Amino acid sequence: MSESRPVSPPSRWTRRRIIGCVVLLLVVAGIAWLVLRPSAKPGAGGPGGPGGRPAGGRPPAAAMANLPVPVRVATAATQDIDIFLKSLGTVTAYNTVTVRSRVSGELVDVAFQEGQYVKAGDLLAQVDPRAFQVALDQARGTQMQNLAQLENARRDLQRYQALFKQDSIAKQQVDTQAALVRQYEGTVKSDQANVDNAKLQLDYARITAPISGRLGLRQVDRGNLVSSADTNGLVVITQTQPISVVFTLPETQLPEVRSEIAAGRTLTVDAYDRADTRRIATGVLETLDNQIDVTTGTLKLKAKFDNADDALFPNQFVNVRLHVLTRKDVTAIPTAAIQQGSAGAFVFLVQPDNTIVVRQVKLGAINNGMVAVNEGLQPGDRVVTEGTDRLRAGAKVEIVGGAEVIPATRDKTLGAGAPAGTTPATK
Repeated sequence: MSESRPVSPPSRWTRRRIIGCVVLLLVVAGIAWLVLRPSAKPGAGGPGGPGGRPAGGRPPAAAMANLPVPVRVATAATQDIDIFLKSLGTVTAYNTVTVRSRVSGELVDVAFQEGQYVKAGDLLAQVDPRAFQVALDQARGTQMQNLAQLENARRDLQRYQALFKQDSIAKQQVDTQAALVRQYEGTVKSDQANVDNAKLQLDYARITAPISGRLGLRQVDRGNLVSSADTNGLVVITQTQPISVVFTLPETQLPEVRSEIAAGRTLTVDAYDRADTRRIATGVLETLDNQIDVTTGTLKLKAKFDNADDALFPNQFVNVRLHVLTRKDVTAIPTAAIQQGSAGAFVFLVQPDNTIVVRQVKLGAINNGMVAVNEGLQPGDRVVTEGTDRLRAGAKVEIVGGAEVIPATRDKTLGAGAPAGTTPATK
């Protein structure tokens, strides 16, 4: 038997030739398929579906460019726009009094309840009055004694004067008696002052409310010794009806406020909760501070609220809206229609043929989701509020849901549903 010879593996050059041949065959087959494949005629219902549209149902890009863009629009209308200046404020009690005893003694009675609303003059507490009553009786006794001496001295003076007219006594004796009468008169006046002071101390033992307001927590219990030197006092009274709100405004906004005050107008102030959605109370602007804070460039203002329902509480933080003025009969559109570009604010204006025109506008005051348009639009113009991302000048639009009609007048009172974005704007 002959020995079998071992098969040598193909060389690297041979493998490369085989791979090249396979690639060449694939390229030739692809070219032949592109040249010989059947072409689909438009409208013939070929593989792509009717009209040559691809099987996926999506129109070509050229066809999509001609389709109308669905948008929502609003119609510009004439209405009144309120101009508000917004700020943060702190509720401040109109008056705050720490009630202290004016005399020293034992507190024998507490006549109030914590949190009670009291009127000026109401009894709050009673200090032991016995010592002051004794002092009053003593002053009155001394006064009666000196009054008796005065009356006796006056009678002696009348006798001396009658005797002097008869040349029975010397003039010096009459003058001495007259001086003694004046001395007793001075003593009686001092006694009267002592009596009045004793009465006053006795009255001070009865502690009353100096102002009307709401009481705080009791600081001293019955049975303790009290005096005018006590730091905490007996109780604190805060006047909450009326109540004030202190807030600040930038100095750049002061000319608007001062011009309205100079014209004699009363500016209303609304206080809103922390979320700036619910109106708590309505008051009036009372006064302005006399100087601007140089560190912040702001001025303090003070508003007065009746607070009949105690909705405002001292030291409460509130959002303040100062109503400066109302612009009458302005052209207004929703703020959602406003776009910003390199040239400023503009809107997408819908023409009668539902094509788009880009219109530059000049804006005014903003309030309650509406903005005044000073230039660029007329009442009745339709502007796009939704669907602006695919719009350009000359684009065709399809109005979805009809045009939003803006009422000619809107409720000026911002209630619980008012947006928190009400901000001042240029007039």
